[in-house]
Amino acid sequence: MKKLFLILLFLQIMFTGICQERYKSSVWVADNGNGTFKNPVINADYSDPDAVRVGDDYYMIASSFDAVPCIPILHSKDLVNWTIIGHALKHQPPYEVFNKTQHGNGVWAPAIRYHNDEFYIYYPDPDFGIYLIKAKNISGPWSEPHLVEAGKGLIDPCPLWDDDGKAYLTHAYAGSRAGVKSIIVVKEMSKEGNKIIGDAVLVFDGHTQDPTAEGPKFYKRNGYYYIFAPAGGVATGWQLVLRSKNVYGPYEKRVVMAQGKSPVNGPHQGAWIDTQTGEDWFLHFQDKVAIGRVMHLQPMKWINDWPVIGLDKDGAGTGEPVAIFKKPNVGKEFPIQTPQETDEFNEVKMGLQWQWQANPQETWAFMFPEKGVLKMFANPFPEGAVNLWDVPNVLLQKFPNDAFQATAKIKISPAGKLTGEKMGLTTMAMNYANIAVKAKKDGLYIVFTTCEEADKGNKEVEKEIARLNQSEVYFRLRFYRDTTYKFSYSLDGKKFTEAGGMKAVPGKWIGIKMGLFATSELPINDAAFMDVDWFRVEK
Repeated sequence: MKKLFLILLFLQIMFTGICQERYKSSVWVADNGNGTFKNPVINADYSDPDAVRVGDDYYMIASSFDAVPCIPILHSKDLVNWTIIGHALKHQPPYEVFNKTQHGNGVWAPAIRYHNDEFYIYYPDPDFGIYLIKAKNISGPWSEPHLVEAGKGLIDPCPLWDDDGKAYLTHAYAGSRAGVKSIIVVKEMSKEGNKIIGDAVLVFDGHTQDPTAEGPKFYKRNGYYYIFAPAGGVATGWQLVLRSKNVYGPYEKRVVMAQGKSPVNGPHQGAWIDTQTGEDWFLHFQDKVAIGRVMHLQPMKWINDWPVIGLDKDGAGTGEPVAIFKKPNVGKEFPIQTPQETDEFNEVKMGLQWQWQANPQETWAFMFPEKGVLKMFANPFPEGAVNLWDVPNVLLQKFPNDAFQATAKIKISPAGKLTGEKMGLTTMAMNYANIAVKAKKDGLYIVFTTCEEADKGNKEVEKEIARLNQSEVYFRLRFYRDTTYKFSYSLDGKKFTEAGGMKAVPGKWIGIKMGLFATSELPINDAAFMDVDWFRVEK
């Protein structure tokens, strides 16, 4: 029995090691392998990052808007090499709202803190208010969302627990909902951090010099309260820091990072992180338009109780973003890893990079480890939908670099009556395109589809490419540095034929995405499906 136990334990360890194997992208790696890193540390759309260190571990979260599961959680040991380890919100409330597509709505700029041996995430929904979720372990389970404060236009919350046990929340306002913007307030919360007990106190008005002041992050150091806040707009702004000896101000102001002569536009909004060795760093995003808001890491130092972020070449107190820099000193070196992209669909769960366009239904897709495939079932368009913009069962992931290719191997199983099923590889943005197999009355066809201004309800334009005389096909997306992309197909996985392309544009507050879809024209009692053998991202 002891021998059998040891064998089983060895197999379990081996299996666990395989499942937790580090992923290394072939299209973007920030770790240069020589003690330095290059920016961006993640060249993908992780907007509004916030982060916290717990012991020797770093955890980062970002905005997820309408994508489900929501609030991605990434882990790092050195602030350069990151991997996705989960999501804090499996379904988004109010559920009857987010069961439908809600582009641009949902989770805006969440904040994460570790307090009383628990992880706290405060996230805003600009249409409903500020929510709190908690967990003893970063991997969950996370509590059900608790509404800390209801209201429209309350955005970008961040908590602070003071030395005397009192708790405060700072946040900004979205002009689209609240009718006001460019201001930052502080409110007292209950000590538990689960409800507001004080009135909003205005601590900063950016209308004159710092328009669109938002995204505040709250800290305390050396007796000073600090609010780190971006201003000037997503693509053109700068990083402010406010400082005061009193939680309600008055606050002094300083610009601590700006683009300067660097090529990094709008460097701002993020998280101050200190290492276990006493270094200071700042995670923030840069808006790259088509592929979204990518994540940078900047060195930071304190001078006369003011932070300076990036390189301050003239000593004026305002730093510029770095392109290459020495990696953070965290006491030791760690292996290279990157957020997941490729998925072989051999496990019991799909990769953590995937998100749906709305709260998912169980019957949209199943992992089928016996066959090593993802089985996606065809669903009709929702009532009133004319394109994929309003279709919830579209499975997507972020573009991972300025240039790459993604290939999917799929096998189509249409329904017996050929009810107009369409399944394949797609992009998703305000303009999108896809390549798919479509079932028609006389058989299967490869079709290329485009849709411009999809968000305005425009219809798709579909072009028939070729008759398909087999059920298995390879679809490929190739993205170029000029932000154009092309689709192609292959019958053998070797020779690919171009089908058409498009210029990439962003989605609503997010970068363009790519992924898989399966739709039909009619609901039936035994839906058509496609088996996705793998989805591979390469140079």
